[in-house]
Amino acid sequence: MTTCIARFLPLLLIAFTCGRGSAENWPQWRGPSFNGSSTEKNLPVRFSKSDGVKWSAPMPGPSAATPIIWGDRVFVSSTDATKKSLVALCLDRRNGKIIWQHEVSPDFAQDDKSNYASPSPVTDGQRVFFFYGNGELVAFDLDGKKQWSRNIQKDYGTFAFQWTFSSSPTLTDGKLVLQVLQRNESVHRKEKANGPIESYLLALNPETGKEIWRTIRPSEARSESLEAFSTPIPFDHGQRKELLVVGGDCITGHDIVTGRELWRWGTWNPTRITHWRLVPSPVAGDGVVLACAPKQEPIFALKAGASGNLDDSAVLWKSKDRSVSADVATPLFYKNRFYILNGNRKKISCVEPKDGKIVWTGELDSRGADFEASPTAGDGKIYFMNHRGEVFVLEAGEQFKLLHKAALGDEGDTHLRASIPLSQGNLFVRTGRQLYCIGP
Repeated sequence: MTTCIARFLPLLLIAFTCGRGSAENWPQWRGPSFNGSSTEKNLPVRFSKSDGVKWSAPMPGPSAATPIIWGDRVFVSSTDATKKSLVALCLDRRNGKIIWQHEVSPDFAQDDKSNYASPSPVTDGQRVFFFYGNGELVAFDLDGKKQWSRNIQKDYGTFAFQWTFSSSPTLTDGKLVLQVLQRNESVHRKEKANGPIESYLLALNPETGKEIWRTIRPSEARSESLEAFSTPIPFDHGQRKELLVVGGDCITGHDIVTGRELWRWGTWNPTRITHWRLVPSPVAGDGVVLACAPKQEPIFALKAGASGNLDDSAVLWKSKDRSVSADVATPLFYKNRFYILNGNRKKISCVEPKDGKIVWTGELDSRGADFEASPTAGDGKIYFMNHRGEVFVLEAGEQFKLLHKAALGDEGDTHLRASIPLSQGNLFVRTGRQLYCIGP
């Protein structure tokens, strides 16, 4: 009898785990639904550096990249501050121990505002892809064996950005998609001169890294307003699957199979101001697509499913309260509402998708530290942190309610930007020197 029980116990444990219905992977920066939300249950509310931490793992250097989780593996893009290099790491989700670590490039940063390890990795459960701001793109299997690599700058031209390129890759419909929305002229006198500098979308075969399609994305924006640090977001609406791309003073929808542009709307910048770089990615929900204008300008909502060049009649609504704006953080869509984090004014708003009605706006006690990390949500709770690593937990309800605030940042942390992924009942909080796994 004891032998039989021993044989069946692992199967019972697997069945129990799979049947919980709350354990979910977080395969890319904005989570399993590309909107910052998760179906996770029993997520923690109260925690600190000494309470509720399952484990913490030292990071080799700073990075704004959000960790991603698949099963019992956590993948982290990072710098090595000592070697001044870029590294790819895989940790055991259960205890934080390093399973594998590879140096990808002997490179570190372009400026003092960020570093090349800002893009987040992405996985399809078979391979994991790491992309860096210097153009290095590498694929590993989940055991850390290198599958292929290439450098996007070497293959398609030197990036033309004033600040460090930081768009994350997207996986959808069997394609690894990158966007490079850049200036059309030299910035630092290092861009290729043997041809035009163009903005483009690029789809690669995840198995081989070979190009599937490349689409030029034109824009009427000028100078820095051509630059975007957003990420392409897959979106299903009715029978149509498309990629949402924002930057260059406009938002566009693209066919995933070919990269062809399906529709375009713009602009929030009719006078073509030259310094409106774009950071927040698009987000969609309830048949509505959001685009965030930069520099404390409004949020614009468009009805999904359009075609062709759209005029302003395509705009369902735009925010009128100047608090409802997002210069850096990408909005969250959760339980049929948008949550818009205004990191400069230190406010967050809950907004109805169809008409832009503000359900509530809450002021965040952040003591001078801005917010640039994008909010995430699950189990009726919203999570995000400020530059210093103070984690805020809000209730996703009918009124603004702060449930908890925890100081997890390290000494010297002043520009933390990683979002908080939710997976397997845990939160994963990345500070300047540590990765914390928080859970029951």
